Amino acid sequence: MTRDPRVDDYIARAAPFARPILEHARALAHRALPGAEETIKWGMPHLMVGGKNVVGLAAFKGHAAVVIHHEERSGEGMGALGRLTTLADLPPDAELIARFQAGAAALGTPRPKRAPKPELPVPSAFAAALDAAPAARAAFDAFAPSHRREYVEWIAEAKRDETRDKRIAQAVEWLSEGRKRNWKYENC
Repeated sequence: MTRDPRVDDYIARAAPFARPILEHARALAHRALPGAEETIKWGMPHLMVGGKNVVGLAAFKGHAAVVIHHEERSGEGMGALGRLTTLADLPPDAELIARFQAGAAALGTPRPKRAPKPELPVPSAFAAALDAAPAARAAFDAFAPSHRREYVEWIAEAKRDETRDKRIAQAVEWLSEGRKRNWKYENC
């Protein structure tokens, strides 16, 4: 069970009627989902399993809400449980625990992580240009494999020798400045 202090703060700032609802739902969610992690998403507390949202908690001026992410919204309020104003508005604990567990089960099994793409061989002309420019070589070697791949693919996809040579010269210039291949599009 991973508790996030931001969730404690959220509940403490909630209206007095909402605090017991949120605390109770949070405790039940942790009972139902022992490995759940807490976080704040979209400005409200969420309990996640395997990095995916299962339960969300929210407090408003006149009501609270418990969102079970695999369930459809009710006609009234946010989430499947509707507008909650007292603890009595919540379903029985056993039912709520079962619904939380069903929400986690609806996520399915997490997809296995993909194996990283293999490193591409650096074209010999590009390697020679990098060796002639130590700052560019140092930047290139320090980049993550994905950023090195962007440069290698860009150079390797050139059809004409003139285009390849022009790209190599441009790449060495950018690398000497410590820039990634698509640096122009960062911070847009």
